[in-house]
Amino acid sequence: MPEESAGGVRDRLAPVLRPVRAGNGFEEALEQILQVLRLGLVAGGERLPAERELAERLGISRVTLREVLKVLQDQGLVESRRGRYGGTFVLPRTDAGGEDELRRRIAETDIEDVLRFREVLEVGAAGLCAAHGLTGDQEARLRAALAATHDAPLSDYRRRDTLLHLTLAELSGSPTLTAQYAAVRASVNDLLDCIPLLVRNLEHSQRQHTALVEAVIEGDADQAREIMREHCGGTAALLRGFLG
Repeated sequence: MPEESAGGVRDRLAPVLRPVRAGNGFEEALEQILQVLRLGLVAGGERLPAERELAERLGISRVTLREVLKVLQDQGLVESRRGRYGGTFVLPRTDAGGEDELRRRIAETDIEDVLRFREVLEVGAAGLCAAHGLTGDQEARLRAALAATHDAPLSDYRRRDTLLHLTLAELSGSPTLTAQYAAVRASVNDLLDCIPLLVRNLEHSQRQHTALVEAVIEGDADQAREIMREHCGGTAALLRGFLG
């Protein structure tokens, strides 16, 4: 993997990967890497960071990390490749879609709780970013994440949409908010994966994304919160509509 690409993966993983607590190193490391995969932060066919880097970021031994990667490999989520260009590669996700699958997941999830919690976190993050202001580098990151959603093919749209929202959460300056948002977004993505991508909805979402980013960069916290609240409401309505 070229160095620039490797650096890009590192940046994407920064909001999610953090040192685990002593005592549950294996379990917490597995949870975090599974979250990376569920969020699509590393796309199918892409390589995870090297073992040494992953172990350092998680605060675990390479032996423990290899046990984690073995579980993921056994589950068909990653594969190990040898050689100069080897490493641990994420396998493309199989399509688990369909209304029956959506209803099964809904039966196991309090959808209204998930959507309300997501809205609280998203609206809060947007307001914090706008109120506190962004540095030049942070503004460039946010604009780049927005541009990536505009250029996304339909097959990769939700992953890039996730990256945009996760970038906004990270730029809020609260690691706790970022971690909580990553978790709730993974739950939302599980549900969204079961319904079709609607071009009209995506076009509307993109207009909201653009207005949101501009409000944040201009420091208009009230406008940023209002746009994000409306944006979250659109996702909620879409999910409720398919459930009806």
